[in-house]
Amino acid sequence: MNVQELVASIKKELKNTINRLQYVDDSIEILMEYPKDKANGDYATNLAMKLAKVARKAPIKIAEEIVQEFDKKGLFIDKIEVANPGFINFFLDKSFMTQIITQINNLQENYGQLTIGEGEHLNIEFVSVNPTGSLHIGHARGASAGDSLCRIMKKAGYEVTKEYYVNDAGNQIHNLALSIEVRYKELCGINTIMPEDGYLGPEITVAAKQLFAAYGNTILDMENSYDFFRDYGVNSLLEELKKDLADFGVEFDVWFSEKTLYENNLVEKTVQFLKDHNYTYEQDGALWLKTSEYNDEKDRVIIKSDGTYTYITPDIAYHKNKLERGYTKLIDILGGDHHGYIDRLKAAIEMVGGKSDLLDVEILQMVKVLQNGEEVKMSKRSGKAITLRDLIDEVGVDPIRYFFAMRSLNTHMDLDLDLALRQTNENPVYYAQYAHARVCSIFVMAEEKGFNVHELPTTFTTLSGEKTFELISILGNYGEAIRQAAVQRAPHKITNYINTLASAFHSFYNDEQVLSDDPQKTLERLALLKAVRIVMANALDLIGVSAPTKM
Repeated sequence: MNVQELVASIKKELKNTINRLQYVDDSIEILMEYPKDKANGDYATNLAMKLAKVARKAPIKIAEEIVQEFDKKGLFIDKIEVANPGFINFFLDKSFMTQIITQINNLQENYGQLTIGEGEHLNIEFVSVNPTGSLHIGHARGASAGDSLCRIMKKAGYEVTKEYYVNDAGNQIHNLALSIEVRYKELCGINTIMPEDGYLGPEITVAAKQLFAAYGNTILDMENSYDFFRDYGVNSLLEELKKDLADFGVEFDVWFSEKTLYENNLVEKTVQFLKDHNYTYEQDGALWLKTSEYNDEKDRVIIKSDGTYTYITPDIAYHKNKLERGYTKLIDILGGDHHGYIDRLKAAIEMVGGKSDLLDVEILQMVKVLQNGEEVKMSKRSGKAITLRDLIDEVGVDPIRYFFAMRSLNTHMDLDLDLALRQTNENPVYYAQYAHARVCSIFVMAEEKGFNVHELPTTFTTLSGEKTFELISILGNYGEAIRQAAVQRAPHKITNYINTLASAFHSFYNDEQVLSDDPQKTLERLALLKAVRIVMANALDLIGVSAPTKM
């Protein structure tokens, strides 16, 4: 029995117990929490407080009744205590807890793998930036959040497809083509004016220079020169985006082209579907969608009076296409400026054959970059907005991925570059990585002293002390941290766990002598540290951060 199975069994017995006490309320969910203070046990529940209205008694009295009636036979519980104002605290048997070490060392990277997502296939779309320039810091946060979420959901047992929606159609791409053409003409010695909505980034000039180096001034003589500029611009800038993302540890399974929606007539077919099913009406020369009938604040135009599509129209066709591909859940990670977009998109999904709850939208908030205590808005290198490439080159992937994963997706965050670069325990990613590196160095020293670190014990007789069992308890809670992160779509639950594990390890190391003259004590403690090394590396990988062996 692993920890998750044990917790499930305890919850089942709690349910049986309150049924025997005739405190029945099916709406009450029994939750088992992991107390920060180990004086409150390995797990705790607030069930008694939830039952106060049903039982019409003080929570402390209900808790005492539950503890008295609770059958702990076969549940590896050492003791159960009641604490004000009505918590029930469970202390696990020490013999069960030491089994956690062996489970981890046997399962290795498979430890913590859950099955809660079995049978589910998620499509998680994130980043999806127009290929008209470099990824900036907000896109970097979205890339980090989306990739971490995908890793976590896979660990929880879901089948996951990571998708990037390439906005390679529409007015932005038209302006991209014109912008590259302007820069190219300048290289040809032709005076021209950048369009009002043109792109001024250095990547536009680079693309123009590449074209001039390869083709000289011959492109202007081509019959389809505009298409040439457009296609080259999209492809070259998309390749740069892919490279930056790959260097950031982010890869996609699907790169879906918006342009294919038009080439395959999917937008036109979707509009016709909406018309045929009476979801639209005409007014003032425009075609409106009846989204107000599906919890949107008002109806939305999908075809303007000039015959052009609005922003949402291809998005409806795109999400209809995703549903038709058979995914059981769609998750979109969008910027904060899309908050008002959610209801209309969910309404449209209802219309095209799905249920609105098939789509979950996670909103990312803004990032403020701080250096020397002041906000930084511009890149030192380019004088423009800070890009993902700036962050990779100046700070590194690991600190940025870790810092982005520390905060809930829907909260604003400050990215302190000075702290991210600091090699002290104040820096949370350094603190976590140093824990892993320190364990690795202990194993090197153990081998040098002649200990056989490749054959470690699977039963334990010498492990003792509060710090030791606190560390084991945290190792056992890894699966619960993954479950919470997956269910709540909250990668920061993993960084919280990593920090807790690192802190417990450092406390254990300062309290215990790992390498001693007693071979049995040494090998048992090395077995525990092997489990720490495995879990720390696995947890860091869930947020795209490396686990160095030396620092």
